[in-house]
Amino acid sequence: MKIKYLLLLLAICVALHSCQVMSNKKYKALLATQDSLTNRTVTLEGIVASLKGDTARLHRQIAELQSNLGGLNDRYNGLNDRYSALNEKYTSLNSNYSATTSKVSQLSTDLQKREARLKEVEDILRKRDEATNALKEKLQKALLGFQESGLTVDIRNGKVYVSLADKLLFPSGSITIDQKGKVALKQLAVVLNKEPDINIAVEGHTDDKKIINLGQIKDNWDLSVMRATSVTRYLTETEKIDPVRLTATGKGQFQPIDTAPTTEARAKNRRIEIVLSPKLDELYNLITK
Repeated sequence: MKIKYLLLLLAICVALHSCQVMSNKKYKALLATQDSLTNRTVTLEGIVASLKGDTARLHRQIAELQSNLGGLNDRYNGLNDRYSALNEKYTSLNSNYSATTSKVSQLSTDLQKREARLKEVEDILRKRDEATNALKEKLQKALLGFQESGLTVDIRNGKVYVSLADKLLFPSGSITIDQKGKVALKQLAVVLNKEPDINIAVEGHTDDKKIINLGQIKDNWDLSVMRATSVTRYLTETEKIDPVRLTATGKGQFQPIDTAPTTEARAKNRRIEIVLSPKLDELYNLITK
């Protein structure tokens, strides 16, 4: 028991001795350390509060950035869809452009061919006009002596018209060519036999007075046709012009030169017209290619 109390007393003494030591220099050091730790704690708490603020701000920025990113993604998707649509449209337009370019090229080629053909046609028509004018001059020279008797030579629609008044060829109301008419037709045949590429149409024309009591001639149609065939027959049988080149037609009173109801007008309308036209086989073949 005594030992127990001694040990307790010893422990108290040691404790008192320790307290005495801490109250000196070490105690002050501990207080200084405590103050330093307190200050550091306050500082750290401030830093932690600041970090929490920064963290909250960063969370807000992240949320805003995520929202902006969503908008940008939507915009990107929209632009991507628009790009796809534009790309399809470009592909279609490019295809159409290629087709149009090909068509334009083909049209250009066709146009060049047509221009070349047109030039050929123009050259043929020019040659035809030159030949027609030359033929007119030849006929005017050959028939010069008959022009005062009602013979004219002119050009209409690319053809040479030799117009002979009925009095130059036929007695009144007759279909038989008289001697003066034969001379004129002979002179005409001399020129035509030298121009084998000329087609010949013989047209009979009358005035508008009705035919009365002429036997086999019933009306103006008959008279115009029979006079045309008389001239055609003389040119082929007597003057030996190739019959293949000739055509005989009767026009009656229906294509008058002068429509006035006068004796002079009717005299002009009673006529034989010999229509001369160059053969246009070359032109026809060119046009129908």
